[in-house]
Amino acid sequence: MSFNSYKDDEVSTQRSKAQTLKRLFSYLLAYKWQIILVLLIMGYGVAVSLVNPLIMESATDDYISQGDWQGLLRLLLFALAINLFLVVTVKLRMYIMAKVCNNILLTIRQELYTHIQKLDFAFFDSRPTGKILSRIIGDINSLKDVLSNFVTTLIPDMLTVFAVVAIMVAKNPKLALASLMTIPFMTAGILFIQIKAHPRWQLFRKKSANLNAFIHEDMAGIRIIQSFHAQEETESTFDELLTEHRESFYGAVRMSDAFGSVIDLSWGVGCILLYFTGIVVLGVEHVSVGTFIAFGTYLNMFWQPIHNLSNFYNQLVTNIAGAERIFEILDTPPAIADAEGVTEMPPIRGEVTFDNVTFSYDDKVKVLDDVSFRIKEGETIALVGPTGAGKSTIVNLISRFYDVQEGVVAVDGHDVKKVSIESLRRQMGIMTQDNFLFSGTIRENIRYGKLDATEEEIVAAAKAVNAHDFIMKLEKGYDTELTERGGGLSIGQRQLLAFARTMVSDPKILILDEATSSIDTKTELLVQEGIEHLLAGRTSFVIAHRLSTIQKADRIFVVDDGRIIEEGNAEELMAKKGVYYRLYMAQFHAS
Repeated sequence: MSFNSYKDDEVSTQRSKAQTLKRLFSYLLAYKWQIILVLLIMGYGVAVSLVNPLIMESATDDYISQGDWQGLLRLLLFALAINLFLVVTVKLRMYIMAKVCNNILLTIRQELYTHIQKLDFAFFDSRPTGKILSRIIGDINSLKDVLSNFVTTLIPDMLTVFAVVAIMVAKNPKLALASLMTIPFMTAGILFIQIKAHPRWQLFRKKSANLNAFIHEDMAGIRIIQSFHAQEETESTFDELLTEHRESFYGAVRMSDAFGSVIDLSWGVGCILLYFTGIVVLGVEHVSVGTFIAFGTYLNMFWQPIHNLSNFYNQLVTNIAGAERIFEILDTPPAIADAEGVTEMPPIRGEVTFDNVTFSYDDKVKVLDDVSFRIKEGETIALVGPTGAGKSTIVNLISRFYDVQEGVVAVDGHDVKKVSIESLRRQMGIMTQDNFLFSGTIRENIRYGKLDATEEEIVAAAKAVNAHDFIMKLEKGYDTELTERGGGLSIGQRQLLAFARTMVSDPKILILDEATSSIDTKTELLVQEGIEHLLAGRTSFVIAHRLSTIQKADRIFVVDDGRIIEEGNAEELMAKKGVYYRLYMAQFHAS
């Protein structure tokens, strides 16, 4: 057993970080009035923070030194009032931004989910479900702080930095220059760390997706794992993936943590240069105590936003990989999509034509090779042959889950590429051997075939396929709650419900892809009558390895190596004593 598909990292499309950020922050435009209010609140906060050092300087030089205690009291009351109001506005700002960010994440998640629903089978064939889930859940959640801090950190802190620099230069250019001499060193250090950190965070996201994908499939296949006593092997694989996940996280964090060290070093050296210049170079007689206090405070006000900005930048480097992975899927066009100018498929009669159809999944090995046939309205066609012969591919092309490379697939003379996918598939019923049932009631699962089905239609569909009796024996009947995949029901019962779901949709073209392969003989006899009701008056394609189930088919196609090598009804094919005859006799003797 191999789990290499989970150890292989996804290949990400390289894209500009600036474009990714611009696209991410464009979601804020839908909430411009809330953002404007937040910016006004933060503008007030920046103004208060800039005024506070001036209040301290004035209190020291103008009031305390002069013994003006009444003036000092008035100044302190003013400072208390503006700072208390600041506390209230900060709470309001946090509430507004939390609401805005949660709404944006909801929007992105909805867009991503809606887009994934439109993607073709080839997209899902190439990715484990867990890796897709990691983008819908984990990657989107990682964007919350980035969106919030863009408004609440980046904008006010940049404004604070520029305002502090302007005030420091205006008050004493020499002290300002000395205090800020370490900025070039800091800039170079941050750029170097960013270049090294970003690919490490990309790797961490990929390792997280690998781990999620493995856990998802491991839980889904737990019965198989336990049946074959494969717990030790899966635990070993899990440990490997967990180790890779942990090591990738450590590698990214170790590099990203260097941001703070560079900032702190620059901050400390800047403070030393400030006091060295003020005391030794300029002399204390030229710089008042209040000015020293104000400059010391402004220097902290300069480096603290820089520290915040570096944390934001670090956060951006950490989470931008998540945004890139999200937009990569959003930018993935469905391989199967409506072309411009498509028309609505009119009510289907049921004629199906393959005209020199050639198809390959990988553009290398032909799964179908120059296949042609014509199915009349209302015919039941059985497809038999070895695994991998191309039977399922034929029905997938009719329902346009894939597109042909050569030739034409037509329904009632309409090329399926030239009609809308929705108008084609809503008139078709498709049942596979994996008859998936959703969490919910039995009624809801049957109604999934026709969302506006009445209670009478649901019950009639269940009765037609002989599912009604077993449903009514359940404690809550049609209101019985099912777990994922219909846990608690037998395989036969699950397939009967899938038959009912298809029946209620009243399809004009019916496809049964190994739909009875897992039903026991007793259940098969029970459902055969229901299948006959299901097939009546419809063009039907039945794929079956159990040849006893297709004896009443109008025609049987024997498919092998991408071609139809025999055709006829059961009696005609038995008389030919060819491939079908040998398959039938082999099953007959085996039984």
